Amino acid sequence: MYEGRYPKKRYSKTLTLVKKHLGHSEQILDLGVPNPFTEILKAEGFSVHNTKGEDLDTDRSALHNAQYDAVTAFEIMEHLLNPFSVLKEINAPKLFVSVPLKLWFATAYQSKIDPWDRHFHEFEPWQFRWLLEKTGWVIKEEEQFSHPVKKLGFRPILRLFTPRYLLIYAERA
Repeated sequence: MYEGRYPKKRYSKTLTLVKKHLGHSEQILDLGVPNPFTEILKAEGFSVHNTKGEDLDTDRSALHNAQYDAVTAFEIMEHLLNPFSVLKEINAPKLFVSVPLKLWFATAYQSKIDPWDRHFHEFEPWQFRWLLEKTGWVIKEEEQFSHPVKKLGFRPILRLFTPRYLLIYAERA
């Protein structure tokens, strides 16, 4: 499923979770610009609307302007300086969110090319769970999983079995 340059394992796990908890008639707001996973959701029959690429730290109007049944935030919270405000202001009863986990053997990601592509946060699972709780979300299901890379070395071996992602389905308290 979803071969090629896309992260097959992450997309497969995420799609399975969304299908389990969301009906095709429900409206989704995906935080972030259209991306390959947006296209996968649409191909699977989901109605997805994306934000326009605005800086959600300073402009959260997209969270207030329309009513959605669910918000998806896949690999976005780690880029925000203030994920607390974004999570607090989401105007939907359901949330699907994934974040990369802090790895003891690797520093936080920062692109060498794109100055905006960097992680301000890489969470430990307890930190992100607490953030969700403090912003009014109740975790209904979660999964941690590894993300192997096709490279040789000590860190690639560790990535075979060390959880790299936290995927969560939550509902408003």
